[in-house]
This record gives sequence, structure tokens and C-alpha cells, in this order.
Amino acid sequence: MLDTFYISVYNHIKKRSGKGALRIALYYIVFLELLLLFLLGIFFMAFAKQMKLQVMSDTKAIVLFVIIGLFIFFKNWMRYNGKRRTILNAKSNRVVHPVWKLVLFPILCVLLAVILLQIA
Repeated sequence: MLDTFYISVYNHIKKRSGKGALRIALYYIVFLELLLLFLLGIFFMAFAKQMKLQVMSDTKAIVLFVIIGLFIFFKNWMRYNGKRRTILNAKSNRVVHPVWKLVLFPILCVLLAVILLQIA
């Protein structure tokens, strides 16, 4: 799923900005993965609070989120660099997401995170 989002963003932006599309598509996919991670973390935080469980402190959770965020950035940087991107781009003619879906998905993740934060 994330591969198709990356290639769709890359192909939409490549028409306008050329080589800058690689960086923008990488930042988009990292941002999207961090939003999904944040949403999952908030869900488990709200679940643990409802069950009256003390799993970890807020400071440790933030440090863990930053470490995982750095890992995600470097993982995507290595994954979508070079040969893998050209293979995905060759297969991408079949699946192309519209721009409104690419913009709406992160917005929905943020809205869900805000709703879950109010529960927690």
C-alpha cells in the first residue's frame, strides 16, 4: 500500500518539479508512516488508560517515538533509492491514486488521532 502511495506522489510531482520529486515523495511517505505510527500509539495509550494500565511514562513514549521515527526515515531512504524505485515505477502504470486521496489520507489520520487524544 505504501509503495503505491510513494509512486503516485512521485509521478504526480515529477511532472512539476523534476528531481525534487524524489525528496518530496520520500518526505510524504515518512510523514504518512509517522502519522500511522502516532495513530496506533494513541490508540494503545487510550486503551491502556481505559484498562487502568501503566505501561510507560510519557517521556519514554516520546523518546521511543523519535527513535522509531528516525528508523522509519532511514528505512524509507534506503528502500526508495535506486533500483527499487525504478522497479516500482515500471509496475505503477496499473495503479495510480488520485491526488485528492493522497491529500485526504493524512488529514483523516490526523483527525482520528485528535479524536483518540480526546478519549485518552
